[in-house]
Amino acid sequence: MTDTTTDIDASPRLSGAALIKDEVTRLPDAPGVYRMIGDADEVLYVGKAKSLKKRVVQYAQGRFHTNRIAHMVDATRAMEFVTTRTEADALLLEINLIKQLKPRFNVLLRDDKSFPEIVIRRDHDAAQLRKHRGAHTLKGDYFGPFASAWAVNRTLNTLQKAFLLRSCSDSVYETRDRPCMLHQIKRCAAPCTGLVSLEDYGALVDQAEAFLRGKSRAVMATMAKEMEAAAEDLEFERAARLRDRIRALAAVAQESQINPETVDEADVVALHVEGGQACVQVFFFRAGQNWGNHAYFPRVAGAADESDDESTTEEQRILTAFLGQFYDGKPIPRLILTNVQPAEADLLSEAFALKSGRKVEIVVPKRGEKADLVGHALTNAREALGRKMAEGSAQTKLLAGVAEAFKLEAPPERIEVYDNSHIQGTNAVGGMIVAGPDGFMKGQYRKFNIKSTELTPGDDYGMMKEVLRRRFARLVKEEEEGDDSARPDLVLVDGGKGQLDAALEVMADLGVDDITVIGVAKGPDRDAGLERFFVPGQTPFMLEPKSPVLYYLQRLRDEAHRFAIGAHRTRRSMDLKKNPLDEIEGVGPGRKKALLHAFGSAKGVSRASVEDLVKVDGVSQALAERIHAFFRKG
Repeated sequence: MTDTTTDIDASPRLSGAALIKDEVTRLPDAPGVYRMIGDADEVLYVGKAKSLKKRVVQYAQGRFHTNRIAHMVDATRAMEFVTTRTEADALLLEINLIKQLKPRFNVLLRDDKSFPEIVIRRDHDAAQLRKHRGAHTLKGDYFGPFASAWAVNRTLNTLQKAFLLRSCSDSVYETRDRPCMLHQIKRCAAPCTGLVSLEDYGALVDQAEAFLRGKSRAVMATMAKEMEAAAEDLEFERAARLRDRIRALAAVAQESQINPETVDEADVVALHVEGGQACVQVFFFRAGQNWGNHAYFPRVAGAADESDDESTTEEQRILTAFLGQFYDGKPIPRLILTNVQPAEADLLSEAFALKSGRKVEIVVPKRGEKADLVGHALTNAREALGRKMAEGSAQTKLLAGVAEAFKLEAPPERIEVYDNSHIQGTNAVGGMIVAGPDGFMKGQYRKFNIKSTELTPGDDYGMMKEVLRRRFARLVKEEEEGDDSARPDLVLVDGGKGQLDAALEVMADLGVDDITVIGVAKGPDRDAGLERFFVPGQTPFMLEPKSPVLYYLQRLRDEAHRFAIGAHRTRRSMDLKKNPLDEIEGVGPGRKKALLHAFGSAKGVSRASVEDLVKVDGVSQALAERIHAFFRKG
């Protein structure tokens, strides 16, 4: 994408507009991306330009649209530039850098999770139907995105009822010798045991693909004809099965609130800005069906995003920044319907076409069904922002109450809560959750697999020490590198005086002794409302049982407990799924599959004699003896 990179070390005597004016003298009249750097070498702002020289010179002239831009220019101590072949390349690079560097003067998309999809895997004779999230690494057909795990699970459930496709893993498929429960409840055709031929199963897969590509009416019409033919041939049981499958497909259309007739594949994006905050509501339409919606609240406070066109509005700049970051790493539909014309919409469409390899339209509909869809999305955006602003007001009061309860100098901006989870010391996991003015910051949550081999099983104090040592050693390193964005104002540990003392000991060792640490001890019989709070240098105390602050602190503690238990269960589940065959040298995936197929399970392998093991394809005499010895080493 980039042709040249220019790093210009500015004279220490220059800063702000004077520095920028000096930089302009060496800039080319070419497209590219520029970065403004602050005192601590942090990136203040990332922008792109059709002409770097013409764009950057505007900052040196001192004529700014807002005070935020003036403040950004004054804080600039250095600049970096990258030239690109085209303006579209510059836009794509700008989007990538904003997501990586998160400059404080850019509009930022804070919730950037991937969306679940449905994939029909094509790398097996009997295609598998499954949920997928992330890069398209599997060979197969992908359908999505779905707005939530609930939406994709509901659709998967329907597809299982309608098309009877398998969802089991390949290893389970290969070792089945009788149909599983899913076949018995009419959700799988059982290709694993030959109850359906691979040819007939392939026809079911093709029907499922056609349905997901929007040909639902044709699929249902074909199934209706098959049902009528079965009834005429007096095959009433088969006719009843087809009837149930048709009903399952019809349920998809009934469950979706909006199923447009004129939109097959599109994302509907609506922006609402109010009180210095913004909400973007995105609805996903695929195969003529509504596959859910999601609300986003990009960070716009303090942003100074500009464009080459001085006539663009704040809404246009916000939507442009949002669309660029939103579709970086996500599938881009052929059509994007919006309520606001993005700044440089043609350039954005060109960049999206480069990424997706097909034409992408961005349209602001004025009438008809498409305009109704955008209007519906805008209503949802307006209502979601109203709810968030109301919650934010309440959150501000709660944080002020926390500051008062624990005698903090100011309401905390970042609260970290720690809890451990284990069963008699096994699969021990520590959990950290984070909360602030915008509620739970789930992207900041962290889990810590307890690694120390010196801990006594069940040593909660030792576990807490390990977790906090790892967390705050990392914080010290980050702050040495100039990043203090993850420093908490308040740390809550689950437990009483013992846990608090353990936490304070670790933080004193690391030199982090200026963060308030508080222990939260559960009440007698773990009763909510009777918690005692342990603060260094103070007598333990309780809050009023009906205090909103107490209820808020209970929510924080419960969220940390939920997160730690979830991490522990995941780790325990992974351990339970481990196969002892994985530990035997010389047994790779192929031989493991052959052994499981021959003996049904690892337990069956453990009972086999050397003579029986040698009969398995790929197992030599030496390997057979090694496997036999492995299961008898105790």
